[in-house]
Amino acid sequence: MTLGELIERTAARFAAAPLHYGHGTDNARDEAAWLVLRSAGLAFDTDLTRPADKPHAERVEALAARRIGERVPVAYLLKEAWLAGQPFYVDERVIVPRSHIAELLHEPFLTRRSVRRVLDLCTGSGCLAILAARAFPAGLVDAVDISPPPLAVARKNVARYRLGRRVRLARSDLFSSVGAARYDLILSNPPYVSAPAMAALPAEYRHEPRVALSGGADGLDFVARILAAAPAYLEAQGLLVCEVGNAQAAVRRRFAHLGLGWPKPEVFSYEPARTERGRQTRASRAAGRGSGDPRGS
Repeated sequence: MTLGELIERTAARFAAAPLHYGHGTDNARDEAAWLVLRSAGLAFDTDLTRPADKPHAERVEALAARRIGERVPVAYLLKEAWLAGQPFYVDERVIVPRSHIAELLHEPFLTRRSVRRVLDLCTGSGCLAILAARAFPAGLVDAVDISPPPLAVARKNVARYRLGRRVRLARSDLFSSVGAARYDLILSNPPYVSAPAMAALPAEYRHEPRVALSGGADGLDFVARILAAAPAYLEAQGLLVCEVGNAQAAVRRRFAHLGLGWPKPEVFSYEPARTERGRQTRASRAAGRGSGDPRGS
């Protein structure tokens, strides 16, 4: 049997099962290719006409059985996830990396900024902190999480990328242990799943730590705390970039006064200084109209 045949056989098994995708792939064939190739430490562009030896095929069969029977995401089966083309160690102490923020780190609205200090809130596996350190080579990154287990995973990844001098990990309930530090950029992929959505999660997501998913009744408990506190920890021209999944409409309604930007439908940006300038401009225009100033007409 070739690798390609093993992938197709595994994909057929996945397609026939009631699986949910979303932890690195979105279909049975890609999920099968990930399992077959990476379970043998092979690159994704490996020649699929190569033979699959018996021990490898047997291992794939066993892992596929767990994927189907226990609904375990492949990332947990292999202890490996990929984000922005980079591999990260993961296990069930952290959610599987899939943040849309990773796609934004090389976009002009960030790269044209002078970024010397970054804060990654709710760092989990440390993937965004590591990607930010790579995106901003002159920057120092503080990465915090509320509990020790995810920080232990993050340490493995920081060590793997040899970034221990530039990525500093700490236990913190959001900003509680940050002190008086100020940052040019704050990143966060916080818990944002609403209570109704938590109750309806597919089985695959129930392998992830609940504390990393649940965002309260409307999913915005942590988002509200972050937005309220962020201005005190941002430099004068600092920027917050925060992921909220499919909650854009709810965020727009609740925080309409903040003038949030949306570089992606799942991610908003918040620049307190710009919001304040906008408020002052609107107040000035309103005062002008009230006084008969022709500039207000």
